[in-house]
Amino acid sequence: MLEERLTELEKKIQYQFQDRRLLRQALTHSSYANEQRINKSADYERLEFLGDAVLELVSSDFLFREEKDMAEGQLTRRRSSIVCEPALAFCARDIALEKYILLGKGEETTGGRQRDSIVSDVMEAVIGAIYLDSGIEEASRFIHRFILSDLEHKQLFYDAKTILQEAIQQEGKESPHYELLKEEGPEHEKTFLVEVMVGEQKLGSGSGHSKKAAEQQAAYQALLCRKQSGLRL
Repeated sequence: MLEERLTELEKKIQYQFQDRRLLRQALTHSSYANEQRINKSADYERLEFLGDAVLELVSSDFLFREEKDMAEGQLTRRRSSIVCEPALAFCARDIALEKYILLGKGEETTGGRQRDSIVSDVMEAVIGAIYLDSGIEEASRFIHRFILSDLEHKQLFYDAKTILQEAIQQEGKESPHYELLKEEGPEHEKTFLVEVMVGEQKLGSGSGHSKKAAEQQAAYQALLCRKQSGLRL
């Protein structure tokens, strides 16, 4: 069963491992390793450390070549927004990576599969696994395909709250604020529904497994509405 799921994931990421143990390790959370009495070094944390370094190198190289007029400080901020936890989790969910993570029962029941921190760590671990399996070229290909693609759209999502606030302030209006409409679901898997408002005007709404994620989604929806209306972002 696990081997079939690994094959399914390999097809999604368009990469076939020579040493599939690396892929399994990249998906193994410490809670699962402890529960199964696997050696601690068999979870994803060491691969995550390596993948983080590879991702920083590849994204730095990409921005250096693409943004020829951008100053060092701007490059650093842009790279940070690309490789930050919510951004990586967003990219990971594009390929439903969270479905394949091996979690312990306790972590599973407390909503670990929905946590950005875990999903983003696994994304980096997969990068580290590919790097060990085939080197920098294949790891770079994965990063370009699943993280550095469609950056304009992703940037709008990553920085939605900041972009929306700046756009509203440029119009001389008060800063947007976020109102929690409701929360539903069991304690370990709550869904929050949030609206973003300027004064009494509703700009957009969003939902997520945390208030922060719901606010990000609401800001993103507000930006999409403004874009469709021809307003400046």
